[in-house]
Amino acid sequence: MLISKLKYFIPALFAFTLVFSGCEKDKLYDVNEETILPANANKTKLKSDQQYIAILYANLFQTALSSDDLFEASECVQSIGDKDLVHEVLISNYMNQQGVILPTNEEMRADVDGFLTETYNRFLVRNPTEAERQYFKNYINTHPNVRPELVYFSFALSNEYQYY
Repeated sequence: MLISKLKYFIPALFAFTLVFSGCEKDKLYDVNEETILPANANKTKLKSDQQYIAILYANLFQTALSSDDLFEASECVQSIGDKDLVHEVLISNYMNQQGVILPTNEEMRADVDGFLTETYNRFLVRNPTEAERQYFKNYINTHPNVRPELVYFSFALSNEYQYY
């Protein structure tokens, strides 16, 4: 008789133990809710041809483009239908002119972190994320043929650079 009563008592005792000792309310911590967005999330307006040309020139030469040169370059851009192609030609043309301000290959490789921060600030008006920094740092360190001109060229052609 005692055994038959124990067979109902043990599962009840086990359930009681689980309910009152195993289910404690977790401690709550104050956590601020944050919306995580990509670094370029606020750049939603496409640059006009004139804006793109003026900003590109300022980024490469660190000086303003004259209004006559801006008008001439914008006429050239508007005469070609393929905007990606015309941007490549424009960047290439500017990179081959005297007066482009860019670090030497030795300066870039001596301080890759500083070069990346300066390049992001110069072209994208923001600091690089840690993922971007690590990617470019690895890429530059493992590709000896990458020069500052190529990095500047790629930034000027990036999708993010097309927007402000």
